[in-house]
Amino acid sequence: MINSNYQDAQTRMTKSLDSLKADLAKIRTGRAHPSILEHISIDYYGVDTPLSQVANISLPDARTLMIMPWEKNMVPVIEKAIMVSDLGLNPATSSDGIRVPMPPLNEERRRELIKVVKTEGENAKIAVRNIRRDANNQLKELLKAKDITEDDERGAQDKIQKLTDKFTTEVDAALQAKEADLMEI
Repeated sequence: MINSNYQDAQTRMTKSLDSLKADLAKIRTGRAHPSILEHISIDYYGVDTPLSQVANISLPDARTLMIMPWEKNMVPVIEKAIMVSDLGLNPATSSDGIRVPMPPLNEERRRELIKVVKTEGENAKIAVRNIRRDANNQLKELLKAKDITEDDERGAQDKIQKLTDKFTTEVDAALQAKEADLMEI
């Protein structure tokens, strides 16, 4: 019972960390990366469809994304979806697809993005602490039902706290890496 509780907490904390890393990947630096466009959906014949399922996204150079729609009539729809997204990108249509140049970040925008990164990190830490709380509550219920002893509960809580500390450290490391990436010119 204690091991399944620990495994559940570890799995959920890993998912929280993975979610943070995915969210941080969406926050753009000065470099182009296809994952920046991951959350953009296109109206494809009445169905909301991810951009990656209606077009090929490539990197001709470090600061440009190239989008090659599989159907030529999707070009204006894709272009509009990118323009109305919260990314601040201006796509340019060419004969061979859509080019999306990544503008360089100014100092003010970098500071704003760092605040967003810190907020995302704090949300991830809160999620990890909530998972710890849930695991500890399950241990208390097991103790109340007399399925485990008080010593077992204390030992399991210590183990879960160490797990929480490990994941909090990993969140901090991911945040520091993203901040360094954002401040790099």
